[in-house]
Amino acid sequence: MRSNKADKTTNADSSKSPSSWFVYILRCADNTLYTGITTDIDNRIKQHNGVDKKGAKYTRNRRPVQLVYQEPSDSRSDASKRELSIKSLKKRQKEHLIDIYQGNRDSEALK
Repeated sequence: MRSNKADKTTNADSSKSPSSWFVYILRCADNTLYTGITTDIDNRIKQHNGVDKKGAKYTRNRRPVQLVYQEPSDSRSDASKRELSIKSLKKRQKEHLIDIYQGNRDSEALK
C-alpha cells in the first residue's frame, strides 16, 4: 500500500506504463491552489470533490475544485520532485504556469 499524502488512491492496474504519473494543480472554490500527484487524474478530482472521503483534507472545505494544470511524469519520484518544486513557487508564479498551460497569451503581465 502506498503512503503518499498527495495521492492516497491505489493503483489497481499494475500494467500502467511508467509515464502514468501526473502532477496536477487544482483551483479551489476560494481561489486557492492545491498541487498533488496521481496516476488517475479523473478519479483524484472526484475524490477531492467529495465523491468519497479520500480527497485531501485541504480541499474538503474548499469545494468544488477544478483542474487547471496537469503535467505527465516518468515516475512517481519525478512527479514528487516536480510537485515539490511547484509547491515552492509563489502563487503568482503558479498562476503564470497555469496561464501558459491553458494557452493564455496575457500571462506576460504576471511576470
